[in-house]
Amino acid sequence: MGSDGSFNGTRHHAKSNQRNQDMNDLATPSMAPEAITAQLIATLEDFTADWDSEFEGDMNRDTKLLADLSFEKLLMKDGRYVDDLSIGQISDFLAQQL
Repeated sequence: MGSDGSFNGTRHHAKSNQRNQDMNDLATPSMAPEAITAQLIATLEDFTADWDSEFEGDMNRDTKLLADLSFEKLLMKDGRYVDDLSIGQISDFLAQQL
C-alpha cells in the first residue's frame, strides 16, 4: 500500500501478467501433437527408467499406461479405479517405484 492508502499493484500486476501468460501458453495449441507426444514419452521414460517393469521396447502413442507401464498400482485400489489422485499420492507412488 502506498503512503496515501492506495494500493501499489505494480509488482502484483507483473506476477499476474506472467501467470496469465503461462496459462495462455498452456491453453493455446502452440505445440504440434507430435511434439506433445514426444515430450510426454520423454517424461514417462524418465519416470520409469529405474522401475522393475517387464516392458521392453520403445514407448510410442500406443503404449498403455496400465498394461505396459505398470501404472495400475497408482490408478487402481482393491481392483477398482480410484476416483481422483492428489499430487502427494503420485509423488509417493513414484518414490516407491524408484
